[in-house]
Amino acid sequence: MYNLSDINTVKAVLSRHGFTFSKQLGQNFLIDPDVCPTMAEYAVADSETGVIEIGAGVGVLTAELLKRAKKVVSIELDRRLLPVLDETLADFDNFEVVNDDILKVDLHALIKEKFADCEEVVICANLPYYITSPVIMKLLEDKLPVARIIVMVQREAADRLTADVGSRESGAITVAVNFYSRAEKLFDVSRECFMPSPKVDSAVISLTPYSQPPVEVDDEKFFFSLVKAVFMQRRKTAVNSISSIMKIDKEKVISALEHCGFSPTVRAEALTLDELCRLSNELGKN
Repeated sequence: MYNLSDINTVKAVLSRHGFTFSKQLGQNFLIDPDVCPTMAEYAVADSETGVIEIGAGVGVLTAELLKRAKKVVSIELDRRLLPVLDETLADFDNFEVVNDDILKVDLHALIKEKFADCEEVVICANLPYYITSPVIMKLLEDKLPVARIIVMVQREAADRLTADVGSRESGAITVAVNFYSRAEKLFDVSRECFMPSPKVDSAVISLTPYSQPPVEVDDEKFFFSLVKAVFMQRRKTAVNSISSIMKIDKEKVISALEHCGFSPTVRAEALTLDELCRLSNELGKN
């Protein structure tokens, strides 16, 4: 069994396989001895849990998941890491790696094929910073049959993803995350826990998907078009941002705001999730 929290061990394994880090893929591998076990504890409920891991790296987090879960399927984009994982995870028989791009994988099909014998499925990942938002949105928009999503992201992103809708930290993705799931920040992770060390700190968050959104929208597509519009010009009033981007007559926007009990000068970024939904439903009439 490899001690994958030892930097010299990791360097030796990578050297044997001629591996060099790719800045393009945002590769910063976790090597802290405490972070990965803690993430795995949050992710895995018991030995009947199946785990989809996004990006295995050298297998540090993977090994901790494998110790606790019934099965782990890692989706790893970098083909160069496959022989590395064959070596570092050779002691486990409940591991499988899929060499593919998470943004292109049919996760519904993968869950049906790989985890039929598991009581529940969870997703766990140390996400590269450059694809954090696209991956999280894919996981939520695909409405997967998963119990929870435990991911590590840049700390600034974690604060935004778990912020209250209507707060200064919130953005369009905050609205989407709160629409699809219950978001919670679990703990911070220092940049020193990685090899090589990134320039910023990270944090681990938990997303628990809702079976049904906590608010009702008449037209989900229209709702997210509205959200995108108001946060694209977040410093403008709702009237100006909605009318200019969505090409809706200002008088109609003012009428919808007043009907919902909002001031015509309100900035949509200050509205809560429920208030944004009410406005969307009112604007979407006719």
